Amino acid sequence: MTLEVKISKKLIPYNSAFTFLKKRVDSIKKLKSNDLLWILEHPLAFTGGIRSNKNEILDKKIKIIKTNRGGKITLHNPGQKIIYFALDLNKKKKDIRNLVRQVELSIIDFLKLYKIKAYTDKKKIGIWVNGKKIAAIGIRVSNWVAYHGCSININNNLKYYKKIIPCGLNNAKITSIENESKIKILDIENKLKNIFLKNLKNI
Repeated sequence: MTLEVKISKKLIPYNSAFTFLKKRVDSIKKLKSNDLLWILEHPLAFTGGIRSNKNEILDKKIKIIKTNRGGKITLHNPGQKIIYFALDLNKKKKDIRNLVRQVELSIIDFLKLYKIKAYTDKKKIGIWVNGKKIAAIGIRVSNWVAYHGCSININNNLKYYKKIIPCGLNNAKITSIENESKIKILDIENKLKNIFLKNLKNI
């Protein structure tokens, strides 16, 4: 698998990123493009996956951007790292559970660098720290091309989560690396790139 790595330093609007990702997926299906790993941040946005509903919106003034990823409503804002991918599973094991597991392991391995002990919960998707959610995962598969990805709270403003029921979880507590670690948050993109590249070899 040839995997292109793209790191964006500027904020990328959600709709712009989604359009780019969909075009890459279509190109991969036609065997015209390499697989993609893309690390970026979004300006403030609330997005709703295919399982989202209006009852999860607590502040009716906010706008929800509908998307075709799995999952429900979540938040994106500066200080939260997004890891998108577009991966042709036709060339691999066609094992979606294993893909999700490698994404989970990548997040957990990344958080270990900050002395944060994170874990998965069979009843609740995402990555957790002491009962608080620190990362969300949402994936879609089309013709065995997997795309979308995950988000990790680094040092973003968490107050915006109060405007929604994040991921459909009532009374969910949300946290970030900034709240859980005393280690300086440096060189995030390269750390994420190296960890994801290592674990995605196992899909």
